[in-house]
Amino acid sequence: MKEAVIIKSFPNGIALYLNEELPFERILEEIGYKFSEARNFFGSAALAMSIEGREVTDTEEIRILETVRENSDLRILCLVEREGETNGKYADAIARMEEKLAEEEENGQFFRGNLKNRDVLETENSIIMLGDVYPGSAIISSRNIIVLGGLYGEAYAGGSGREGAFVAALEMKPERIKIGDFKYKPNMKQTKRVLQPKVRPKIAYVKNDRIILDAFTKDLLNTF
Repeated sequence: MKEAVIIKSFPNGIALYLNEELPFERILEEIGYKFSEARNFFGSAALAMSIEGREVTDTEEIRILETVRENSDLRILCLVEREGETNGKYADAIARMEEKLAEEEENGQFFRGNLKNRDVLETENSIIMLGDVYPGSAIISSRNIIVLGGLYGEAYAGGSGREGAFVAALEMKPERIKIGDFKYKPNMKQTKRVLQPKVRPKIAYVKNDRIILDAFTKDLLNTF
């Protein structure tokens, strides 16, 4: 019988091969079991992850990521396609993000955990969050926000009208973003799954009096 879940490694990450015939709850249970058994083997590495062999919804992606994080010490930073170009862009983004983290940590705040069930995290400092902001929850900073996980809820940066701030996330699917006095709310019709790569690291910032969402690049991050 075909296995429910097979885990394989690839440059900069791991791939989950999921059985397309089994119920999703059975798949999720097996993911939890396999990562729990291999917790010591994987350690606390920061990796990208690819999901293959089965089409999954956005909600299922979130549940898979949550299950992996709950049953291992891995830092799953992003979902990617296993294509050289995409993986290369991911690696470049992470390298520059590590530099940005070092700068922000000097005057910022660090938070480890998830925001869910309408949680709100608010600070006057820049904040680096290791975890996910789930729908209905919000993260608020008077300066900059860096989410080392998924931004699926709301983010408010640059309090008091400070428009030079930014919001960065390794998975950017927000319900709403506000930077300074400028607001962004995605058009749900345009955010449906179409022929485009999985989630890529992105940064939101103000340009020409509106919020722009761009993929991470070293050149772009050097402007902040």
